[in-house]
Formats: sequence, structure tokens, C-alpha cells
Amino acid sequence: MDELAARVRAGDRRAVARAITWVENGHPEKDALLKRLYPHTGRAVRVGITGAPGAGKSSLVDRLVGHLRRQGLTVAVVAVDPTSPFTGGALLGDRVRMQAHATDPGVFIRSMGTRGHLGGLSRSTQDAVRVLDAAGFDVVLVETVGVGQSEVDVMHVVDTTVVVLTPGGGDVVQAFKAGIMEIADVFVVNKADRPGAEKVKAQVEAMLDLVAHDTPWRPPVVKTSASRGEGLDDLWQAIADHRAYLEQSGEGRRQRAERLRRDVLALAVARLERRLAACLEEPPFADLLAKVQAGAVDPYAAAEALIDGLLRDPDVHPRCHARVEEEV
Repeated sequence: MDELAARVRAGDRRAVARAITWVENGHPEKDALLKRLYPHTGRAVRVGITGAPGAGKSSLVDRLVGHLRRQGLTVAVVAVDPTSPFTGGALLGDRVRMQAHATDPGVFIRSMGTRGHLGGLSRSTQDAVRVLDAAGFDVVLVETVGVGQSEVDVMHVVDTTVVVLTPGGGDVVQAFKAGIMEIADVFVVNKADRPGAEKVKAQVEAMLDLVAHDTPWRPPVVKTSASRGEGLDDLWQAIADHRAYLEQSGEGRRQRAERLRRDVLALAVARLERRLAACLEEPPFADLLAKVQAGAVDPYAAAEALIDGLLRDPDVHPRCHARVEEEV
């Protein structure tokens, strides 16, 4: 375990790949590894690229990676792809679009399936980003699956969220009703070489004039053309400006604190769920479950008894309580 963590911190690509596989597959030693890596995180620039399917996110990420490499920055990409409900596999189409960086030692690309998780990200994305951060990459780009209005989880993983729009993508006013538009720190009108790009930009600017903002930061609207490699300087400058705003205003500290609060809560809920499920397999909770299944006890009372018995009364089931104390 210590050797694997050390190799990840040294930027060993095989070790990084193995660590992310452990994270994604729920390896028994996953938490122990992440505990060793966590003190070495917090340096990377984390950027989320989100938007509707067909907006050109993958092509834009591909061009942005090349732009950053020309500046001497190392880049890691987490590309989340939809998972087949039949096979459980993912197409991993982003690998096809980013072949130009396959042999670049300064670029690491990892595709992850959503595995049925809504919100545009895999459940393991946050931990995968931390592994890449600990590995020393300067920039970590997170490209979401492109699921539309529910695709807002990315804002809880990255520092800057880039929402990609395109000409012909529908009414911008209608798009602003979706939560995805409210999470943008930077707007990108991609495929700007097509007719209507300037109109989309003007519509977004007009909507920003009408929408009340919780912070002084007004999301800039940048035009790009991934196919031509245009607008990348402006996009990266907008990301850099937002990062500077986060640091100078204190908003970055507030966001990190909120992110950690959510992480602690999510981890605690996941662990409690596993322990509660294990205790339901053993008496007296197994007997209680049987009564629920027989209709003698309602599930609400049973759930309350399970929580009270596990967390408040160590004598109800010593083995379950010991498991709780051991992991805490």
C-alpha cells in the first residue's frame, strides 16, 4: 500500500491507473490508499467541461489539452461516458478523439462509465480526481457525459465549471431554465465558425444581465472553434481569471469547505449503509426484517429500531457495534 501510494505521488502512470481502478471497482484497500494520498492533494487546477450531447466537449477538451501542453503544463483528463444498461460497459468514445495525446508522457486520459449514476459523473469521479491531483498533474479536466438538465454534479468536484453551448442548440432562454446553466463559471459558444454563434453569445449575455448572481463574478462568454483550434487562449484566460477571483475573494475557500462537508456526509452515509446492510443479515435485526416481510412490523419502525440499536445501544448487537467502532 505504501509503495503504491509513493508511486502515485511520483507520477508513475501504471500506479495511477491501478489506483483509479481500485477506486472505480471499490477495492477493499481503496480507502486506505486514498487516506495516504489525500494530504498531497489541492494543488491541481480542476476544470469541469459540461454541456449537452453533441456540443463538441470532447473535441474542445482535446484541443485544450494540446494548448496547455504547449505551455508546458501537465494535464490529466477524466472523461465520463454513459454505461450500457445491457452490458454494463461504456463506449469510451473520448479515447477515440484524443488519440493525438496517447503517447505524450505529460498527458493522462482516463475514461470512466457512469454505471447508472445520474448527474453526469461516475460515483468514483471525485476520488479519481484526487488520485490525479496527488500524482502531480498541473491541470485536471473533467468531461461529463452530457446528460442535459440533471448534469450538475460536476460543480461539486471542480473549481471552475465550463458550460459548452453551440449554435442551433435550441432556445437559450429555455436552456437557462435548466440547472446546468446556473452552475456555469464560464460559458463557451463552441463551433463559432457556424452561422448563429454571435447570436447565441448575445443571447447568453442578455440573460446574464437579467439573472441575479450570488457572487460578484459574472461568467464570461467565450467563442471557440474546436475544429479550427480557435479561441483556446481566451478560454484558458477566462479559467485563469476565475481561479484568481476564487483566491482573492475567498469564494474558493468557501467552496472547498462546502465540498469537504458534502464529501464527509456522502462518505459517512455510504459507510453506514454498508454496515446497516451487514447487520440486517444477523440477529436480532434479521428477525426484525423477517417481521417486516411478514407484515407484522412496518418498515418505518424497523428502520428506526435498526438505527437506534446500531448507533445508540452497544449491547443490542456487539458485533455490529464493534464494526462501527473499528472503522470510525
